[in-house]
Amino acid sequence: MGKKEKEVRVILDTNIMVSALLFKGRLSKIVDLWKEGKIIPLLSRDTFNEFKAVLEYPKFSLTVQEIKAIVEEEVLPFFEIIEIAGKITKACRDSDDDKFIACADSGSADFIVSGDKDLLDIGKYKSIKIIDASELLKMF
Repeated sequence: MGKKEKEVRVILDTNIMVSALLFKGRLSKIVDLWKEGKIIPLLSRDTFNEFKAVLEYPKFSLTVQEIKAIVEEEVLPFFEIIEIAGKITKACRDSDDDKFIACADSGSADFIVSGDKDLLDIGKYKSIKIIDASELLKMF
């Protein structure tokens, strides 16, 4: 029997998720990774709420139905929802990014994937590596 690959548990920050879902390009390959089960993306209530709020930005011109379809067909069937075990503060110089670290910590994530310099500059939180999207894509 073949050896099962270890599930790679990841937090995708909001910009990575939005870019992967809305724009055809290199980052759209991340959607394939989660649909193929090569990565297990994690969301908390806070990270999901931020993602949903960003989809509603006028610059994306998405209808309520389009947002609902993205959430119900592209995200929720593939993402694991994490209950935050403990609030994390001051882990990142941008306190708004602490929610991604809290989700990663509570969900035993292997990686936080981000394009955000405030997160990338941390490099690592406990055993969770903070990498950019190109590093994630190189793994596959």
